[in-house]
Amino acid sequence: MKKAILATKVGMTQIFNEDGVLVPVTVLSAGPCVVTQIKTDENDGYNAVQVGFMDKKDRIINKDKSGKKEIIHRHGVNKPEQGHFKKAGVSSKRFVREFRFENASEYSIAQEIKADIFEVGDKVDVTAISKGKGFQGTIKRLGQHRGPMAHGSKFHRHQGSNGACSSPSRVYKGKGMPGQMGNKRVTVQNLEVVRVDAENNVLLLKGAVPGPKKALITIKESVKALA
Repeated sequence: MKKAILATKVGMTQIFNEDGVLVPVTVLSAGPCVVTQIKTDENDGYNAVQVGFMDKKDRIINKDKSGKKEIIHRHGVNKPEQGHFKKAGVSSKRFVREFRFENASEYSIAQEIKADIFEVGDKVDVTAISKGKGFQGTIKRLGQHRGPMAHGSKFHRHQGSNGACSSPSRVYKGKGMPGQMGNKRVTVQNLEVVRVDAENNVLLLKGAVPGPKKALITIKESVKALA
């Protein structure tokens, strides 16, 4: 059975392994996730498992004369989504993602997926949205060198010449320029699972994981596992 789970980033720390070697790790709060839909080749044209993660808070719309609170719907969940979750027999979820598995039929609706689907030593691929750093110049964004900082210099932190004038009379595609930095989908492959705390749904992965704290993290079984 192929494995995947959704998690949130807690932060980084360090632990000592059995040999007494210091290992930098990222702490992830992984799951529990719940299966909200099974997609099959016959019905949808492909096989996939749809999972939900983190309950949404109840939103109280009104009260009756007796003062009894009436929950109309969960915050940020429209009627079609309510029907979708109700059909699966699960509570409304904040995050819903889909994993394409050939063995999707091995999963069942409302099945709970916890951190213990992974074991120590497993290799995983981690995907998240990297930290957004706004509009940045070429020195910070691309690591280019600055010019002389003397008073007579007219070139300090500019990106330099954009291209020749008469030939080719244009800027080459791919020229390094200032622009948006970060806030992109990043995947880091072959991270090792160092520790699994099934009781608290915590995974420790060796090395760094993209994204800020509390970011949504997708953890999948590695597609290019290294020996």
